[in-house]
Amino acid sequence: MSIEKKTKIKDIAVDAESMFLDLIAKVKAYNKNIDEKLLRKSYNTAKKYHKNQLRKSGEPFIIHPLQVATILADIEMDQTSIAAAILHDVVEDTSYTLEKITAEFGNSIARIINGVTKLDKLVFNTKEEQQVSNIRKMIIAMSEDVRIILVKLADRLHNMRTLSPLDENKRKKIASETLEVYGPIAHRLGIYHIKSELEDLSFKYLHEKEYKKLKEMVNEKIKERKSLVDEVIGLVNKKLEELNISADISGRVKSYYSIYNKITKQNREFKDIYDVLAIRIVVDDVKSCYGVLGVIHSLWKPVPGRFKDLIANPKFNMYQSLHTTVIGLKGKPLEVQIRTYEMHKIAEYGIAAHYKYKESGLKLSEFDKRVAWIRQLLDWQKELRDPQEYMESLKLDLFEEEVFVFTPKGRVVNLPRGAIPIDFAYIIHTDIGHNAIGAKVNGRMVPIESILENGDIVEIITTKTPKGPSRDWLNIVKTSRAKNKIRQWFSREQRQETFNTGREIMLKILRKNSLSFKTVNNDVFEEISQDMNFDRADTLFRSIGSHKVSAHQVLTRVVKKLSQTEEKKELKIEDIQGRERTRKTGSGIIVRGMKEVLVTMAKCCNPVPGDKIVGYITRGKGISVHRKDCTNINTLMSKENERFIEVKWDHVRDISDSLYPYS
Repeated sequence: MSIEKKTKIKDIAVDAESMFLDLIAKVKAYNKNIDEKLLRKSYNTAKKYHKNQLRKSGEPFIIHPLQVATILADIEMDQTSIAAAILHDVVEDTSYTLEKITAEFGNSIARIINGVTKLDKLVFNTKEEQQVSNIRKMIIAMSEDVRIILVKLADRLHNMRTLSPLDENKRKKIASETLEVYGPIAHRLGIYHIKSELEDLSFKYLHEKEYKKLKEMVNEKIKERKSLVDEVIGLVNKKLEELNISADISGRVKSYYSIYNKITKQNREFKDIYDVLAIRIVVDDVKSCYGVLGVIHSLWKPVPGRFKDLIANPKFNMYQSLHTTVIGLKGKPLEVQIRTYEMHKIAEYGIAAHYKYKESGLKLSEFDKRVAWIRQLLDWQKELRDPQEYMESLKLDLFEEEVFVFTPKGRVVNLPRGAIPIDFAYIIHTDIGHNAIGAKVNGRMVPIESILENGDIVEIITTKTPKGPSRDWLNIVKTSRAKNKIRQWFSREQRQETFNTGREIMLKILRKNSLSFKTVNNDVFEEISQDMNFDRADTLFRSIGSHKVSAHQVLTRVVKKLSQTEEKKELKIEDIQGRERTRKTGSGIIVRGMKEVLVTMAKCCNPVPGDKIVGYITRGKGISVHRKDCTNINTLMSKENERFIEVKWDHVRDISDSLYPYS
């Protein structure tokens, strides 16, 4: 090996070691009780098994898991997550097994690694099915341990940072998936720190020209903008010092993707968006937040309708802050965010911050609220089988901004922007949604499709007689919950309708063959449904009702089942012999030793009263009565003589009352 190559390998090893030491220092800064031995062991194991593996860029593979772990350290994740991040690729890309990880590192780290590995493994038939299935896997993983998705988000972020060595098609495919799935999930988890970078990197690869142009435009405005922001900060600082309010004030920079979104979706000019100045004020406590708000409104005139109290009414991901817009210096709009240090950490780190509370046993109720939506998504993935419906529900839940409305008793209800009273009704209770016939907003009757605004007090008027939703509601409701509940109602109605139709068809076929649901009990249909690969008899009847299965086909199986049942209960000649009593069957025929037995007249010889007759014990059809001179009888007697039984005409009864058929 050349001296130059040896030196390069040594430099790479030094770089990895240096990166690991930086990681340890970063974790120590927020966790003094760090188990350094655990992280060193994780690093040594990953380095050993990833040895000689290179990424597409040509750098040693070990750099990737170290960078993923560093991203998690940036949002102050626990050491279990950091260790799992260092080891997250060993099961998929090396000979190191999950069993070994469990034995050497414990169940928690193994569970996270297993969850991350599972998210990448399965292959599906269609693009849409693959996307939906991957999202479903992520949601299931999140419900098991939310750290799984946090490691996955960090993994995706580092992959996005190092995407350039891949070809254009792969870059765009990964960027598109990141923007559609990972960005919204980071947003939902409240991790702005990761969300904004994922979006900007995706924007860069999906719309390269627009990204470069926008970046140039932003850079042109930076100096002018900075001087104005500095002047605003100076004025606010001076006023707060006079009131003895301690605060950190900084300029707030919009991400490239958020600017691009406003230009394209809101049809606005760049200058209109970038002319808006933005600052963030971080204070010690909630009381100071409202004090600062008063100061801002005393300095500049607030813009009507642009104030949001997200401290009293937190967002779905527990984000809290006061938002206001005022007309600031030189008549330019100024956006202001005011929050406490704790709120700021939660805004930047999201669920990662709440996870620390859970680890320390504090604020569990807040953590549970934060992950409640994950459980809801898990319910949807169980209920919704159609990929398009599932994607629609997911996008509705991940992307929509919120409005806050109130019940008449003062309960706050979060709804996506554009929601209507029907959406509100289904949030309160499914039955209220199904039976809604009107709504009052702020004490006034309104059309049920009216769009709700922040602060509205909403009351739903229902009917006492259950009526069910209107199919038209599917076109106007905004929430995925309302859409899903309405679809489920109609799906149940349709299932009931096809079930009733199928049962009626089956009953008609049975009657034509002298049978009924009394003679053919539900157990028979349950057995037949399983034989035909249906989960239960109800499903079989629905398939008959929707004409997917022929009722005649089912009848054939019914007759066969009955025949087999009768064969099991077959009359034994020895049970009859020795009985001297004769009993009437109720059919105009007396069978020695038997009563209430099924008797049929053989069609081959059609016996009539007065003919000499004999009974033949059949399989499944009771006793068949033949004339003694019937040609079939002679043949049967020579083969199965033990099946014959003595029968005679019942002369006591009037022939006209007999139940046997003449036609």
